[in-house]
Amino acid sequence: MSDTITNPTDSAALGVFDADGNYQNRKVTENDLDIPFSEAIKELPDYKDGQLVSGKVVKVSRDEVLLDIGYKQEGVIPARELSIRADVNPADLVKVGDELEAVILTLEDREDRTILSKKRAQYEKAWGRIEKIKEENGTVSGQVIEVVKGGLIVDIGLRGFLPASLVELRRVRDLSPYMNQPIEAKIIELDKNRNNVVLSRRAFLEETQRETRDEFLANLKPGDVRKGIVSSVVQFGAFVDLGGMDGLIHVSELSWKHVDHPSSVVQVGQEVSVKVLDVDLDRERISLSKKATERDPWEEFASSHEVGQLVYGRVTKLVPFGAFVQVGDNIEGLVHISEISGRHIEAPEEMVTPGEELWVKIIDLDLPRRRISISIRQAAEGGELAEEYRSHFAVDEHGNYAAAADDSEREAAWAEYYKEYGEGAPAEAAAEAPADDATA
Repeated sequence: MSDTITNPTDSAALGVFDADGNYQNRKVTENDLDIPFSEAIKELPDYKDGQLVSGKVVKVSRDEVLLDIGYKQEGVIPARELSIRADVNPADLVKVGDELEAVILTLEDREDRTILSKKRAQYEKAWGRIEKIKEENGTVSGQVIEVVKGGLIVDIGLRGFLPASLVELRRVRDLSPYMNQPIEAKIIELDKNRNNVVLSRRAFLEETQRETRDEFLANLKPGDVRKGIVSSVVQFGAFVDLGGMDGLIHVSELSWKHVDHPSSVVQVGQEVSVKVLDVDLDRERISLSKKATERDPWEEFASSHEVGQLVYGRVTKLVPFGAFVQVGDNIEGLVHISEISGRHIEAPEEMVTPGEELWVKIIDLDLPRRRISISIRQAAEGGELAEEYRSHFAVDEHGNYAAAADDSEREAAWAEYYKEYGEGAPAEAAAEAPADDATA
């Protein structure tokens, strides 16, 4: 049965005049039933709460959708019951004339409305499908609809939770780029009573990439030098995509210099050359080194310097047993307290200060232990300059430092000496001064 009610604001809705000028009232209702109304009522479907029904959309508004399910009134699907997604606009999901399935939540509420849920119908159908996929060890696909604490929510007909640790083969810190992206994953946990579905994209990737990974690992050998792209930077190092798998550069292998944090050396997206240190086939882990592809500054220093040569440096740190002096790029040598001055001192700060620049003599070069011992005291005696300084200072035919008698640096040093000891310096102090300088 349907009631056809014309719009009273329309001119035809007020009726018409016949040929004699008599007013004929409009027809308010039209009986289109072929059987008595009482019989029609008896033929209405015997619906119950929780039943799955289908019908046609007859109206769409911002808050709800009306669905003709062949009952005495249309069913109402509230906006919140249309989709598992939050804050959806019904007009974006359905339109008038669409055929939908819904579950009856309430056959007749206090306002005699029939409340339906499209979301619940999808949920029930999805569970059956997902349970079958889980039994067959298959995969599910869906779109990421939310980024939540600890992971992602994926629309697979119901809300599937994808933990952050299972999004990629490695841990991902920023999940925002995955929003609205399609995801394919394995089902690793399914509990209908708790409405709990846990997914793993990492398991899917491991499965699909197994053959490629095995082949890649088989062809990768320690000592190989490869190019790769930095895919992630973490506190303990950086991961590099080698084109088939990721390898880890531990922070200690990033640079010959001290590294406070890997981000000071490499950035995500940067191309780097790396050397393969180790390939663990059982654990499928690759250890890499960036610094191994670069010249070792210690070897470079040792190849161009010898014991007995003078080098120029800057005091970097004082310790109770001496002072550290930087004599090259990331190269520091130790001046033992006994090699700071020709006289006895109790502490290094009596003679030198951090930041001070001075000449030192190399007295020991231990490359295997990466140690250089140097002397301030012996540098005052003169000697052969290292190659890189010879074009800037006066040297004799043997490369020895040939300072003139009026050399300003030496005069300044003696001025400091006399300032401390006075012109009548004690014999003990004078004896500590180099013999060749005593007559300067």
